[in-house]
Amino acid sequence: MSQDKQKILKLIISHYPDVKCSLIYNSPFQLLIATILSAQCTDDRVNLVTKDLFKKYPSVNELAQADEIILQNDIRSTGFYKNKAKHILATSKKIIQVYKGAVPDNITDLLSLPGVARKTANVVLGNAYNIIEGIVVDTHVSRISQRLEWTENKDPVKIEKDLTKWIPKQEWINISHRLIVHGRSLCQAKKPKCEECFILNYCPYMKKQI
Repeated sequence: MSQDKQKILKLIISHYPDVKCSLIYNSPFQLLIATILSAQCTDDRVNLVTKDLFKKYPSVNELAQADEIILQNDIRSTGFYKNKAKHILATSKKIIQVYKGAVPDNITDLLSLPGVARKTANVVLGNAYNIIEGIVVDTHVSRISQRLEWTENKDPVKIEKDLTKWIPKQEWINISHRLIVHGRSLCQAKKPKCEECFILNYCPYMKKQI
C-alpha cells in the first residue's frame, strides 16, 4: 500500500473529526425510510420531506396503512416517488408481518426488505445500531474513491469491497461521512476546489491535472 494512500486517509480523518449522518431521524425505522428516499436525492431535500412525513406517519404501523397515491404525493419532491412509495409500503408491511414491527439489525434480513440494497443496509446498521458491517458507498464516496485511486471500479458493491480491504474496520462507519463532507465542501463533481484542498500534495487526481 502506498504511503500517499495512508497519508490521505489520515489527513481526511483528522480534517473531519466530528462527523455524523446528515439525515434526521428518531428511530431505526425513520432512518430506513429516509435512506430509501435519499436515492438520487439530496439529504437536505429528504429532511424537508420527512419532517412532515414522520408527523403524518409517526410509526411503521401508520405508514404501512398509508394510501399509495397519497404517499406518492407526500414524497414527490424526492424524485422516483412512485417506486419509492411502493418500496416504503412493502417494506413497512414486511417489517410488521415478519419482524414484529422492528427494523432488522443484521445485513441479511435488511437486504430482504423491498427497496433496500447494501448502501441503505449499511446506513441503518452503522448509524442506528452502531454495527460495523460495511462501508456506505454513495455518489460522493464513489467519485472520491475513484479520484484518489482507492478503486478502479464504478459498481458500488465492488467499490465497497475494495475499500474494506485496507481501511481499518473501526473507520468503516465514519469514512463515508467524512468523504461525503469532503465531496460537498471541496471535491465536488463538476468543479473540485483542488487548490483549496488539504490533500493537494498527495492527490492522484490533482497530479493528473498538472
